[in-house]
Amino acid sequence: MTSANFFTQAVHEFAAAIVDNFRQQVNAQPEDQLKPLVGDLISRVGAAYVNGTVAYRTEVLPDDVDGRPDMGITVDTLLVGHIELKAPGAGARPERFTGRNRQQWKRFQALPNLIYTDGGEWSLYRSGKLAYRVRISDDITSTGPLTLSPSLPHTERLTNLDSLLNDFMNWQPVVPATAQGVAEFLAPLARILRDEVTADLDRNDSLLRALANEWSNLLFPETDDAQFADAYAQTLTYALLLAKFEGAENLRPATAVDALRGEHDLLAEALSLMEVPSVRDRLLMPVELLERAIDAIETIQFSQHDDHWLYFYEDFLGAYDPKLRKDRGVYFTPVEVVRCQVRLAAELLKTRFGKSLAFVDDDVTVLDPAVGTGTYPLAVIENASNTIQDRSGPGAVPQRLGDLAKRLHAFELLVGPYSVAHLRI
Repeated sequence: MTSANFFTQAVHEFAAAIVDNFRQQVNAQPEDQLKPLVGDLISRVGAAYVNGTVAYRTEVLPDDVDGRPDMGITVDTLLVGHIELKAPGAGARPERFTGRNRQQWKRFQALPNLIYTDGGEWSLYRSGKLAYRVRISDDITSTGPLTLSPSLPHTERLTNLDSLLNDFMNWQPVVPATAQGVAEFLAPLARILRDEVTADLDRNDSLLRALANEWSNLLFPETDDAQFADAYAQTLTYALLLAKFEGAENLRPATAVDALRGEHDLLAEALSLMEVPSVRDRLLMPVELLERAIDAIETIQFSQHDDHWLYFYEDFLGAYDPKLRKDRGVYFTPVEVVRCQVRLAAELLKTRFGKSLAFVDDDVTVLDPAVGTGTYPLAVIENASNTIQDRSGPGAVPQRLGDLAKRLHAFELLVGPYSVAHLRI
């Protein structure tokens, strides 16, 4: 918290600056006039809340694009939250908005740390839920600090605003401790990225158009803009997630790509292409959110071979896009059923085809045309491992499984389950 005198003076000077600004007959949007004033207030008092350099950046977008909040707030270049500005007098209660502002609020609800303010009223939202609200002035453009006249409500209002800003500046991602929770935590952030990609593709100066065309020409000839936006969002999300599990010190582009090299070369190349500086700058808000959220995941809590990962993508897609989940048929077979089917196939290989080692036999090739998160290949590997150990002992397992890997093939259209399968196998 800041000292009472320092904070009171800062807010009074902020309010007085708004009064002076709006007395001038300047042909500018009210929100634009608030940007430097709110930014200066945050930078000034923010230093009292955190140990680091507080800065803000504003989004400069065409009038027909409103997919991002007006301001991003950083501490030592690390994104902590966003501020959406409304014209003084409009209030900071987006749940009451209509029309374009209502549609905007629907997009912003997924943001984990967001302030709405018209200068006089301030509301802090966490993933669409109200955490704080305080009104410091009923008409800040005309009376400014005069409405903060000495009284108990005046002191209480400033104290509440101080608490709101302190909480905002000290935001840290709260990541669930289960695989299902992580899937549902990441889904809305990936959805924000997808919407940003879609919006960019609609622009005449789109920086993603060339990448979308290349994606279509090389991989999926019939891919439309909506499918590319979805593929981009999911690929970036899962590439960053894998980089985290591969031990990346941080998820900045070069570090994340290096962490993927060797084990996940395809995703490393995709991530490198997707995070070229010009594209990253256009998608900075959702990409930074994903980086910070994924970087906060405690990987030690999860095992790569934990069966919870079996349903990870199903949970993710259910929260990210339920219709896409239904259209693509992303509903996974229980692992007990898979193991039973694999045991049956192994028995048939032995009794009907004379392959005494089943999947381990050099003449047996395994193909999974829709691998999902890798449940069938994992069951084959497990069955083969048991067969080798029973026949030749544990020392023979690594070499024979290495041979099996050359005859084990799988395909997957969706990058999400492909990435999870890579992680598990």
